[in-house]
Amino acid sequence: MTELGERADVGALLRQWRQRRRLSQLELSNEAEVSTRHLSFLETGRSRPSRQMVLHLADRLEVPLRARNELLLAAGYAPPTASGRCRTHG
Repeated sequence: MTELGERADVGALLRQWRQRRRLSQLELSNEAEVSTRHLSFLETGRSRPSRQMVLHLADRLEVPLRARNELLLAAGYAPPTASGRCRTHG
């Protein structure tokens, strides 16, 4: 978790989860069906992932729900509410 007011870097979080799962960028990119270059750009912050990409990679990495929400917040997206709908930034 990060301190209040400090947003985690989504690329660094994705890299941590990939390394935790002992996957190379090549292995994850093959599993997720995205280019290695794109994955590298996401991890280094050269590209900003879409909400769908964050969820897609989190699914492939088997990231738990709480950590998926942290990934979404780090990428600038609101996590889903209990009803399954997205809430808007307020």
